[in-house]
Amino acid sequence: MRPLVKGRYRARFASSPADVEAAQRLRHRCFIAPAAGGTGQAGGRDMDAFDGICRHVLVEEAGSGRLMCCFRLLPLGGGHELGRSYSAQFYDLSSLERFAGPMVEVGRFCIRPGCHDPDILRVAWGALTRFVDGQRAELLFGCTSFPGTRAEDHLDAFALLRARHLAPPRWQPGVKAPEVFRFAHALRCRPDPRRALKALPPLLRSYLAMGGWVSDHAVIDRALGTVHVFTGLEVRAIPPSRVRVLRALAG
Repeated sequence: MRPLVKGRYRARFASSPADVEAAQRLRHRCFIAPAAGGTGQAGGRDMDAFDGICRHVLVEEAGSGRLMCCFRLLPLGGGHELGRSYSAQFYDLSSLERFAGPMVEVGRFCIRPGCHDPDILRVAWGALTRFVDGQRAELLFGCTSFPGTRAEDHLDAFALLRARHLAPPRWQPGVKAPEVFRFAHALRCRPDPRRALKALPPLLRSYLAMGGWVSDHAVIDRALGTVHVFTGLEVRAIPPSRVRVLRALAG
């Protein structure tokens, strides 16, 4: 993927070990340090075995080169390869093994703390669109994280997911992780729509706006300090108006 420059920001693939290390340091700052109450090692790195098999995307300030956002991508040939994915550690994905088309797992998506410029997310989606088009992917998926490990802090958001955004039964992931919150069974309350939308992570909000769906339970990930839901988006289900916007971002 050639660099994508839009306004103040540039998206590119990591091209060196130093680039990957920069992404790992931002991930540590976004995930590990908050989970440790801000007492985590300064400049620490979030690393795992999947870093070596993924492509890493960096979104930087075009002028300064400061890293603003990063995420990693794992292309798969189809559902038969799901066992290679990060998500398969936490979710029973046997229902999705029947999915025949190419897939891309999106992981460790994070934006530099304190940065709220929506153009960062737009450039990230432009880069992701280029990659998806190049792979001819038919499904995007991954674990979308809420901060902290207290599921009860996100009840409005989970109630909204239960009411409107559960995966189709044929693709619904099963329970695999030892510690989960089965919100589709536990919650019967009506969500406060405004509070729920505000509580959704930006990436998840984007997925859902394009027709994405989630698992019926959340996984409490104490190692990463998050609560996450499996998220899927079938590319062919994205509304044409959204496809035009994404292609414009990718151009």
